[in-house]
Amino acid sequence: MVDYLIFLAISTALFALFGLGLNLQWGFTGLINFGHIAFMTLGAYTTVLLSLKGVPLLISAVAGAIVAALLGLIIGFATLRLREDYLGIVTIGTGELIRLVVNNQDLPVGDTWVSGAFGVQSYSIPLSTEPNLFVRLLMIGLLTLLAAVTFFTLWQWIRTTQISRTTDLGKRTTSKQEFVSRLAVGIVLAVLATAIYISGVIGLYNYNPKAGLMLVLLLVLALVYWRLEILVRSPWGRILKAIREDEEIPKALGKNVFWYKLQSLILGGAIAGIAGAFFAWQLSAIYPDNFQPQITFDTWIMVILGGSGNNVGTILGAVIFFAYDALTREVLPRIVHLDEARLGAFRIMVIGLILMILMIWRPQGILGKKEELTLGK
Repeated sequence: MVDYLIFLAISTALFALFGLGLNLQWGFTGLINFGHIAFMTLGAYTTVLLSLKGVPLLISAVAGAIVAALLGLIIGFATLRLREDYLGIVTIGTGELIRLVVNNQDLPVGDTWVSGAFGVQSYSIPLSTEPNLFVRLLMIGLLTLLAAVTFFTLWQWIRTTQISRTTDLGKRTTSKQEFVSRLAVGIVLAVLATAIYISGVIGLYNYNPKAGLMLVLLLVLALVYWRLEILVRSPWGRILKAIREDEEIPKALGKNVFWYKLQSLILGGAIAGIAGAFFAWQLSAIYPDNFQPQITFDTWIMVILGGSGNNVGTILGAVIFFAYDALTREVLPRIVHLDEARLGAFRIMVIGLILMILMIWRPQGILGKKEELTLGK
């Protein structure tokens, strides 16, 4: 049970990190990216191939993020001056192009060249060797600190809405609804964080390399979330939101809209590249078929479900998606008697139905603000 919870925590945190990059591009800037998987692919393969050459894992992961960012730069220069739909077409084509090139290209694995279709195996992952007791206790201390910061951040996030409700009488009803939704989300996330914390402590004490990977991933996710929150609340982030709503307005104010869009695409790509490194480390062996377009559209579901333009919403969307995935894998076979292929299709149909209902009931997503989005006008 502990190992399964650690696996779910890694998967959820990994796609939450991946989704934060997409949310920056779409949710805050309005850039249509249907090929987000391309950035993950480059990040994963760059990290793995460099580590097999003896490059330290940290430097390999940073290099993977830089390569993914360079892809964003190339795509941006090619498409951002054109209509928005061209970006969507180019990105989905780029994602498939990179996957097919990797599948048909020989890759430098160690001292030999191996066909990409055979995949890449036997590469290093962070904290794969069992540390001594002192280091394990230090890691548990870091996890405890991270859990404490998480609980404090959730409390502050809920409390700010309560303060808004009691001080702004003109928006009392709307703020109350937001407070209730935030309180419910905060309780759910707190319960999940507690379960992850307990599993992590057990996994780190009776050392499991995946628990070490989970700790590193959670620290990176917390750091990226923290910096993104600062950025999107800054003047830079407000310009991105203005571009999302109507780019003619920031243009009239003298802002270089193209440059801001390019920055968003590059930064979102770099975040996806980092997620690619963790994706490779989680799998322990990567193949081109691991990077199907379906991953991009699953991430779109997470961003839309939680509320685009909201970083907490993206994390919540990832939690809901993987909770649904885990529950239906266990429960549905006992209710619906179908073969494995049909059961998989049925699960996709159900989440599609849930998404349709959500779009009718709350088109801005669970935590999205309708008044901020063009969709709500």
